[in-house]
Amino acid sequence: CNNDTTANVIIVCTELCTLHFQKENSIDNITSTLLFADGCAAVLIQHNKAAAKGLVLKNFFSDVAFKGKKDMSWQLSSHGFLMTLTGYVPDLVKEDFDGLLNKALKNANIQKESISHWCIHPGGKKILEAIQQSTGLKEEHLQYSYDVLKAYGNMSSPTVLFVLHKILQELEINEDKEAAVFGVAFGPGLTMETFIATYD
Repeated sequence: CNNDTTANVIIVCTELCTLHFQKENSIDNITSTLLFADGCAAVLIQHNKAAAKGLVLKNFFSDVAFKGKKDMSWQLSSHGFLMTLTGYVPDLVKEDFDGLLNKALKNANIQKESISHWCIHPGGKKILEAIQQSTGLKEEHLQYSYDVLKAYGNMSSPTVLFVLHKILQELEINEDKEAAVFGVAFGPGLTMETFIATYD
């Protein structure tokens, strides 16, 4: 989009987590079955700076907490994906997330107090609680994440876009309001991907 001012790029996130249902009665299988759901979301990205008010992507930052590689992982098998998701993952997030947040904010040259909206991937209730404990954010800062988790579950990659959609709906109601959005999603590893966007 930066190279072609006429580009219209659609990013589609589709996850069919139920395809990975495992019959073996193990804690990992039960946990992933209870937590994960099917979902699909899409986002349109354009270069057009003259377009109507909307989100403008400003910065990306990623990091990996390698000590969590055995605690959150996907493995291919002849019976689909085998997921490992231990109870230690929220502790990893609690321990490492504030450091990640500070690195991402420093990379973007923005202060934490400047963030008006938090677009946090709701990996689970304990994950969101761990983020609160790590950063000092209050539950209302993560309300959209809690709402999406309650309504849809963890749909893997589309989930953060569901949260972003709720934030956009609020911003569209308050047309004159400017905003800075910090987004983060988690994956195996433990991998953490962030973005910062403004609404102007």
